[in-house]
Amino acid sequence: MNPAAILTAFVTIVTREIRRFTRIWPQTLLPPAVTMTLYFVIFGNLIGSRIGTMGGFDYMAFIVPGLIMMAVITSSYGNVVSSFFSMKFQHSIEELLVSPTPNGVILAGYVAGGMARGLGVGLIVTLLSLAFTRLQVHHLPMMVLTVILTSALFSLGGFINAMMATKFDDISIVPTFILTPLTYLGGVFYSIDLLPGFWQGVSMINPILYMVNGFRYGILGVSDVNPYLSLGMILVFIVILSVVSLRMLQRGKGIRH
Repeated sequence: MNPAAILTAFVTIVTREIRRFTRIWPQTLLPPAVTMTLYFVIFGNLIGSRIGTMGGFDYMAFIVPGLIMMAVITSSYGNVVSSFFSMKFQHSIEELLVSPTPNGVILAGYVAGGMARGLGVGLIVTLLSLAFTRLQVHHLPMMVLTVILTSALFSLGGFINAMMATKFDDISIVPTFILTPLTYLGGVFYSIDLLPGFWQGVSMINPILYMVNGFRYGILGVSDVNPYLSLGMILVFIVILSVVSLRMLQRGKGIRH
């Protein structure tokens, strides 16, 4: 395919993905907004007033970066895994596979669509948080890079999950039993400095800890880990998952059978 055709294919896939989740916004954009508002009220206002400060900041301000990142992660992942698996289930993905569209363009289109929803939800949650606390930006490039790369990473994860899934139940296993526990234990609601030494070491193997703290550093200027190490780890994971995704597409894993 020539560059113009490749660009057209990419834009078509991304546009379809954006139209898909905006058309059903009560299911895709509204629930995260409601859920995060409840977190702000319960953890920030009610419980946070009793906790006081954490990391030198008001508790509400401390948890906001983590809650924004949690919304971005779940929305990016959920968009791709549900969209691509639905295409598989309806056998409409076959039309895309028999077209001359390169595998890399297919992957990039779905990942970009997942990022559009993830970052859109993140923006909505950020605007909602302004009603509860005042946000500052300590390091804008770090904040932007961390949230964009994290969204891309979990969009790739959703794509792999959709490729491997054989039934609808399979697309809920990873978010329920892996993604959610890692997110809640990733320093969203606390600093790992509060944990005993052993559990601090255990927390350090949680990749979401680095993403949450990298984003928190960009907003507040505090982090439990080196924020540049966080960016490096995210980039490494993106490369690995991109290679895995392309290999699976090339082999037709979960599609051609």
